[in-house]
Amino acid sequence: MKIGLAQTRFPQSAAEGLAIIKQQMINAAQNNCDLICFPESVIPGLRGVGYEVEAYNHEVQRRALEEIRALAKECQLAVILPMEWKDERGYHLVAFVVGKQGEDLGLQIKNQIDPDEDQFDYIPGEGRQLFTIEDVSFGIVICHEGWRYPETVRWAARRGASIVFHPMFTGEVSNPDFYNGAMVCRSVENNIYFASVNYAIPNQQVTTTLISPTGERLCVADSGGEELLVYEIDPAKATRLLAQRFRPELVE
Repeated sequence: MKIGLAQTRFPQSAAEGLAIIKQQMINAAQNNCDLICFPESVIPGLRGVGYEVEAYNHEVQRRALEEIRALAKECQLAVILPMEWKDERGYHLVAFVVGKQGEDLGLQIKNQIDPDEDQFDYIPGEGRQLFTIEDVSFGIVICHEGWRYPETVRWAARRGASIVFHPMFTGEVSNPDFYNGAMVCRSVENNIYFASVNYAIPNQQVTTTLISPTGERLCVADSGGEELLVYEIDPAKATRLLAQRFRPELVE
């Protein structure tokens, strides 16, 4: 399966976020990608990280999702689309999965909310999902989950995921080695691919990266620039050996 990891600029509005997504979807289709993944809450942008983000408008979000589904069908491209979303329970940070025919394959709600995001009253999700595209199973962990809760990655690996996608925002930080090392850990402790997808941010030291099941950095985006990483993964190399050897009954 050929994947595209889109390191995009931070959108100034939901409309700009949608335009960025469409541009990168066309780019991915031209590169014969099967699937593209975007950073966390790319529509309308992630709150609380130093950027102005417009007020939530559900009709704008709904229309954007519909337009992306239509383009996915036109491009024959699956999409992992992280958004802000409101339902009957409240506001969430989610990642929709859209199939190559524009069909709804479900969504992953962020289960573990960063303490800095408590001010926005996001409601955490209540479960985890496994998805399949081109016979390749994958999971999604959203930002804080992948950094601080490795159990979320192992959940997917133990259920057959060959790759876990990690939409996130990580700006200029004092400890970049932690984040760059955590990507490698999530891969080698489960023997799966780990795809971490960040925004293009000035002075960033943690960029969009794909890690192999043996911990090799297969491709790494440049700092501060918009870029689409394209790579064809081999699911057979994701043995999930260490994930399968885990004995959960010993820690329950």
